[in-house]
Amino acid sequence: MTTSTAASVRVDSWMWAVRLFKTRSQSAAACRSGHVRVNGAPAKASVQVGPGDEVRVRVAGHDRIVVVVRPIAKRVGAPVAAQCLVDNSPPPPSPELVASIPRRDRGAGRPTKRERREMEKFRGV
Repeated sequence: MTTSTAASVRVDSWMWAVRLFKTRSQSAAACRSGHVRVNGAPAKASVQVGPGDEVRVRVAGHDRIVVVVRPIAKRVGAPVAAQCLVDNSPPPPSPELVASIPRRDRGAGRPTKRERREMEKFRGV
């Protein structure tokens, strides 16, 4: 097993290596679009992460909060990757809550004035 244990690695490479993203290009694109924060600051793909750094990532509509335990640059097996991070992510919302959120059918057009007022009332605006 060839795992690089340098003092720090690029955040896009690390997120790919610990399997937060399927490809490194997806990881770099998330950094470019502002979905990645390292220790609370927006991160470019070239930001170096080391042990103890907190990485917040928005993946597939959910926030993941992970702490770097061991920086690795090469993709490794899932059991080894799980040892390289501590996942502090909040639990996903319950299926009942997700089902209760109203959604408009695709192609239904703009909401009417009445529907808009109901949506704003529901959101608490």
